[in-house]
Amino acid sequence: MEEDTLEILRVSETWQLAGVYYVRTEGMVKGFQVPLDREFADDSPSSPYLLILDQGLPVATCRLRLLTDTTAKIERVCVLESHRDRNIGRRLITHAETWFQELGIKTVIITSRDGAVGFYEKLGYKADWNQMHEGFFKEVHMEKNLS
Repeated sequence: MEEDTLEILRVSETWQLAGVYYVRTEGMVKGFQVPLDREFADDSPSSPYLLILDQGLPVATCRLRLLTDTTAKIERVCVLESHRDRNIGRRLITHAETWFQELGIKTVIITSRDGAVGFYEKLGYKADWNQMHEGFFKEVHMEKNLS
């Protein structure tokens, strides 16, 4: 796969939202056995999402949430297993950060699965192991200052 086959979309149309739901169903529900109702419990079709297509097919997504005027959160990060280890996750997070910077966001939060902490640390996020909780996964609070 060459990177020029990738397209990053700021989701604004129904077909793009269908791609988001496809990636999360394949990656989280089928891949990690997260119950379908739990994976989509706090979703809203009006939430801002990013979607990455590879040759027109959905392969990665994340949801963005504004918390305050200067703080935001990247949530529900998912890259299909077939597309992991190809820098797609890095591109997804970098694009989310760019979008946040356009909105004046200074601090980005990610609640990471404990097994993914190293990935986010390579992108400049700092883990706060004192803010760890167990839900479906062990999750670690991570932050990055964008300024």
